[in-house]
Amino acid sequence: MENQEVTDRDRALAQKCVDCPVCSHARKKQRGIAYWFVRHVEGGICPSCRAYERVYGRKAYEPSPPGE
Repeated sequence: MENQEVTDRDRALAQKCVDCPVCSHARKKQRGIAYWFVRHVEGGICPSCRAYERVYGRKAYEPSPPGE
């Protein structure tokens, strides 16, 4: 993936992913149907999940580092 500059739109979409109950559950629990869904389906089609990856440098289903 080529290195792209992060825009304000990317940040706004990434915030939607942070607030999304499905993605938040997947990041927190790391298992279950929500995790599977975000990893295999939503991460490829959801613009918020793709923006999350650009802004934070990790997939929408990967756990947040401690303190975030």
